[in-house]
Amino acid sequence: MEHFIWDIDPIILHLGPLQLRWYGLLFVGSFFLGLMLLQWIYKREGKNPEELDNFLIYVLVGTVIGARLMHCFAYEPTFYLSHPLEIFKVWKGGLASHGGLIGVVVALYLFAKRYGRSFWWLLARVSMPGALTAAFVRFGNLFNSEILGLPSDKPWAVIFARVDMVPRHPVQLYEAFSYLLLLFILVTVYKKVSASMATKILPGIFFTYMFTVRFLLEYTKTRQADYTTSLPFTTGQMLSIPFVLLGLIWLLWAFKSLNAPHKE
Repeated sequence: MEHFIWDIDPIILHLGPLQLRWYGLLFVGSFFLGLMLLQWIYKREGKNPEELDNFLIYVLVGTVIGARLMHCFAYEPTFYLSHPLEIFKVWKGGLASHGGLIGVVVALYLFAKRYGRSFWWLLARVSMPGALTAAFVRFGNLFNSEILGLPSDKPWAVIFARVDMVPRHPVQLYEAFSYLLLLFILVTVYKKVSASMATKILPGIFFTYMFTVRFLLEYTKTRQADYTTSLPFTTGQMLSIPFVLLGLIWLLWAFKSLNAPHKE
């Protein structure tokens, strides 16, 4: 059986000592597209989109710091504890989505406090561009030929020629398209329910869906952490479980409080 061979150069072009990479373009581009989506939400709900002028700075910084720290201390703790200065070398790669999410939540709290906006209102709306960014990050991983799937003989398996000639699950695409579906679900629900209900329910949908997908797709991935445990779960799965539980509890609370008064 012939499988599709993926052999794309992760570098788009060289600018002297600098490199423009597909991953970076997709990562930063997703934030700008997400900002446009958030501006639409602000206008739709009669809020001032000029508040978002500094939004990208807050979210980008929060994402990178959170994702970097989570990668260093959850996936490669031995190396980074022995070489602490390497933590700052983000350009070498190594970002963990769970930590990125925590970093975004902290950034949203600081942004909401700075501009007098409801943190819960903002968190619910940012779940939509958050799903978009998650999808684009996985497309970026595809261009980097990283976050590899396990060997597979499925007809849709992909050979990542820059790594080896073994057909593998294209798990980056599994995740990316799953997150685009999540974006569609979130936007659809947002447009159909009241503003107060959207504030209550969207984060629950986001956490439950995204991290259930992440948990299940870990079964098709190669090991990411540089250590093993006696537990039957991968590091990615163990990090996902609290978010799944949070999402389920959030949804339960949202449906129980349908008739409760809500303060925007």
